[in-house]
Amino acid sequence: MSALDRAIKIARAKKARVILPEMEDPRIALAAKTLAAEGLAEPVELSDLGAHHISALVKTRPMRENLAVRMLERPLMRAAAMLAVGEADVMVAGAAAPSRRVIEAASIVIGLEGEIATPSSFFLMVLPDGRELIFADCAVNVDPDAGQLAEIAQVSQNTARKLLGEAKVALLSYSTGQSGAGPSVDKVAHAAALSGFAGPLQGDAALNGDVALQKGSDWQGDANVLVFPNLDAGNIAYKLMVGLAGARAYGPILQGFKRPVCDLSRGATVDDIVASTVLAIAGDGISQLG
Repeated sequence: MSALDRAIKIARAKKARVILPEMEDPRIALAAKTLAAEGLAEPVELSDLGAHHISALVKTRPMRENLAVRMLERPLMRAAAMLAVGEADVMVAGAAAPSRRVIEAASIVIGLEGEIATPSSFFLMVLPDGRELIFADCAVNVDPDAGQLAEIAQVSQNTARKLLGEAKVALLSYSTGQSGAGPSVDKVAHAAALSGFAGPLQGDAALNGDVALQKGSDWQGDANVLVFPNLDAGNIAYKLMVGLAGARAYGPILQGFKRPVCDLSRGATVDDIVASTVLAIAGDGISQLG
């Protein structure tokens, strides 16, 4: 059973309430109808501003009440507040808003899980031959340091365990082992040492144990979690996989927050929105460290 099929089964059992604050977008409106009609989720409308929303924001990010009111007039902020107070179980946004606004709302109103210091994201990549991989981080952190990269790898491991059933994590670089040198390689090597995962590994070595052996690594290959050294590498890689290899990319789904949040690509189709919502529901709790 594919990760998406498993997620659909979980979503139907959970009957989660999903807040989609961009209902003016026709794709979001149709996705909401589809989620409800197929029994995958219960879409909830953006509510009127209440004192409990204001309290939730002030608790997470102390500020004057009048400032909190002004912030919560924004739909993304209000949706995040609804998630924070339990009026919704999942927040899905980003079809019309840039990623930084979705992340801002989640950071300010919902906050990070206790042990997490760095929010991140993942895509579920599904290849035409049926292979499934987690790509992280392709949407949030421009140039994570070694500690942040190690944390992204740890959280992504937990994501893969929940959605794929197992996790084989590889920290990617332009160098395998000590075959190359430079600040980026050093960063990935340090992240590997901090996290205990394999790296630095080139992409071919991460996927093929024979190639890894030829390059002096004892990595067995078959990685299903690819952690990229920076946003350039991750974002370019996932878009090339879609454009050239015909892969499907579901997400980006945010990691690290107290409640599940999905940050859609602005080019998302209705099917993409439905699938990403289902994966966010199924992965509830992926923010914890693995």
